[in-house]
Amino acid sequence: MARVTDRLPSNAPGDLYVDRSCIDCDLCRQLAPATFARDDRAGQSYVHAQPADDAARHRALMALVTCPTASIGMTRKLDTRAASRAFPAEVPGVPDVRFCGFASADSYGASSWLVVRPGGNVLVDSPRAAATLVDRVAALGGVRWMFLTHRDDVADHAAWRERFGCERVLHRDDLSAGTRDVERVIDGHEPVRLDDDLLVIPVPGHTRGSSALLYRPAGREAVLFSGDHVWADDDERGLDAGRDVCWHSWPEQRRSVARLAGHAFTHVLPGHGRPFHATSPAAMRDAVLALARAMA
Repeated sequence: MARVTDRLPSNAPGDLYVDRSCIDCDLCRQLAPATFARDDRAGQSYVHAQPADDAARHRALMALVTCPTASIGMTRKLDTRAASRAFPAEVPGVPDVRFCGFASADSYGASSWLVVRPGGNVLVDSPRAAATLVDRVAALGGVRWMFLTHRDDVADHAAWRERFGCERVLHRDDLSAGTRDVERVIDGHEPVRLDDDLLVIPVPGHTRGSSALLYRPAGREAVLFSGDHVWADDDERGLDAGRDVCWHSWPEQRRSVARLAGHAFTHVLPGHGRPFHATSPAAMRDAVLALARAMA
């Protein structure tokens, strides 16, 4: 729980606050930008404005529920049940995909996504296995596949497997003691098809076994779940990647980014960082190639 004694001095006066345990994952700012902002000097989030109405309060409580380190607190008790039940939350412009919230500290607050599809739902990376979220996912049809983009964001994968009997998918190069029993192991650097609308694309770089998942529903825009490979840049007008968080090989990550130009998609939904939407597959290809050039 957040501690009022550790309340950051930058917080606006009022009930809601962020304490010093914040790890700057950005999720609260994405969910409730009217309430939360970033203190660039401290490298942490804070409450820049107390929620002004019920809608803003609801979004702020969704952020509280999502926070991986329980760094958001309230000086008086508010009911968070509606905020908890709001997850998995719809993603604007992507009707089949939902944001899971309930981020895990074990994955440093990575975003997890649920793809709701007739052929079986896909959980991309692992949120906390919180009872409310598990029940909501069950009501949406459960989980057929659990796609793990890389070794860092596996969190509560075993609990999701136990509850839904899902087939976990992870590249061999990112297997560890905790994931050696996954059901589907991806090998090599060539794309592997899980289903007609699901393509695993190995993208080594951030880690040796990093992979992305391309979801291409019939008649609609395609989505790339990129893990920690690429995300929106600071002004959300292009793509970015982080050399300072590249744990395996920056040159290999650059080559992996360039290869993405051979795939058509318009949405990037990352594990860390902001989502990115291009107006067309051609515009996305331009953004991918621009990033590959910048990485060189």
